[in-house]
Amino acid sequence: MYLRQVAPLLEMDTAQLSKIEKGLRQIKKEQIPILADLLKADKDELLILWLAEQLYDVVKDEKFANEAMQAAEKKINFKKRKQ
Repeated sequence: MYLRQVAPLLEMDTAQLSKIEKGLRQIKKEQIPILADLLKADKDELLILWLAEQLYDVVKDEKFANEAMQAAEKKINFKKRKQ
């Protein structure tokens, strides 16, 4: 598909979509299900990849990034067990 075909479906212009394609801009979470439908891809898998990219952008330059991610994982698991 051409950018000019996909962009309106994601409610953006082709320049914005081009930046996403080049890795210069992030797609919005709300656009992931639409993109998944267009690509006939697994929505959950794309959401996981999107979220991983968000986390990476926050911690990529931090000295203790791995340790912080492990602590976050423990916190997530603890909160899930309490539910």
